Amino acid sequence: MQRCSEIEKSIIKRYRTQIWSRFTKAVKEYRLINEGDRVCACISGGKDSMLMAKCLQELNRHGPVAFELKFLVMDPGYNEENKKRLLENAALLEIPVEVFETNVFDVAYVSGGSPCYLCARMRRGYLYSHAKALGCNKIALGHHFDDVIETLLLSMFYGSEIKGMMPKLHSTNFEGMELIRPLYYVHEADIIRWAEANDLHFLACACRFTEKVENKEMQSKRKEVKALIVEMKKTNPNIEMNIFRSMYNVNTETLLGFKDSSGKRSFLDTYDKD
Repeated sequence: MQRCSEIEKSIIKRYRTQIWSRFTKAVKEYRLINEGDRVCACISGGKDSMLMAKCLQELNRHGPVAFELKFLVMDPGYNEENKKRLLENAALLEIPVEVFETNVFDVAYVSGGSPCYLCARMRRGYLYSHAKALGCNKIALGHHFDDVIETLLLSMFYGSEIKGMMPKLHSTNFEGMELIRPLYYVHEADIIRWAEANDLHFLACACRFTEKVENKEMQSKRKEVKALIVEMKKTNPNIEMNIFRSMYNVNTETLLGFKDSSGKRSFLDTYDKD
């Protein structure tokens, strides 16, 4: 009880500027949580989702907006050691999780192609489904600021498109459901500092795929982008914010084309029109 209280205080006090203020800013600025919402905090066992759960718990207890909060853990096939650590951390942080089991790891591992992509899509579907069954209208995921800017660069470098990670979005497959990202402004380095300062040890990627492959063979594209940003930051300390702000400053008159819900558009469509 005392340990949990100290960890909670560290979010509000010691890391107020780096974590709590940025968390509440995103919630307020993007209107992520409204009066009467029923939010399901989806916990993977990693540092990001655990911190998100604690922030939402604090907001639920003392925030200006009344909303309901559930804590959901999808077990995609964790080994016993990882599952034990997840549950021990949840107990330590006094997060009353509800756990349901799936075979996501097994299916993704034998499917061929990209197991990470398939795993992510399957997880999302299961989480939406179970959250809706619990009476929730929103699921909260632990994506942070670094995820946002890395995703933008990944879409350009490897997807041949400019595509961002939104702070919230409506589900296309589950009517009435919405996804929110409350850690949208929180930097990963600050999450790591918070965890280390409190001597907390969360799960990293605990999937079957990474258990079977040497680390040197698992240099993902996201890790490449992380390394690139670190290198660029040496000569441009503002590189991260510049990347982020670029999403607010898209000059459509200089683009060759874009696509929206109506389909693809080319600059030639309006080039010769007055």
